[in-house]
Amino acid sequence: MTEKMKNDLFYVCSLIEFIARKTKNKRGTIVGHLGITGIKKQLLDAEVNHCLSFEQVSDEVIETYQISEGDFDTLTNCSYAIPSYTDIGKLYAIMIVDCCEIGKEAEEMMKIFQSFISDDISDFRTGLYYQNPDYLEWSYRAGYLLA
Repeated sequence: MTEKMKNDLFYVCSLIEFIARKTKNKRGTIVGHLGITGIKKQLLDAEVNHCLSFEQVSDEVIETYQISEGDFDTLTNCSYAIPSYTDIGKLYAIMIVDCCEIGKEAEEMMKIFQSFISDDISDFRTGLYYQNPDYLEWSYRAGYLLA
C-alpha cells in the first residue's frame, strides 16, 4: 500500500470518527449509511478533501447520506482526557492496513467499524483506546477482547 493510500485511509477513518461524534452515532452506523460505494468515494475524494475543514466535509457527508442525530454520546461524562478524532482515525487506519487484503480497504473498514471492537474503542470512559494497537487488532481478529 502506498503512503498516499495510507494517508487517504487515515483521513477517511478520522472523518468517520468526526461525523460519529458530531451526530452521536456509533461508527458502524456511519459506515452503514455510506456503504461500500460511499466509503470508496470518500477514499477517492480524500486527496482533495484534505484541503477542506472536517466541518465542511462532514456537513456534506451528513446531508448526502442522510445521517440523523443518534444517542451514542461517547464524550459526555468521561473522566479521562478524550483522544482527538485524528488519534482514533490513526488507530483504525493501522488496524485496517494490518488486516486487509490489498484492494479490499473499504470492505475491511466497514467490517472493523461495524464490529464489537469499534464500540469498545469508542467508550472513552474505559480507556481501551490507549491499549497497544496490536492488542486491539488481535482482539478484533479473535472476535472478543483478549485477556
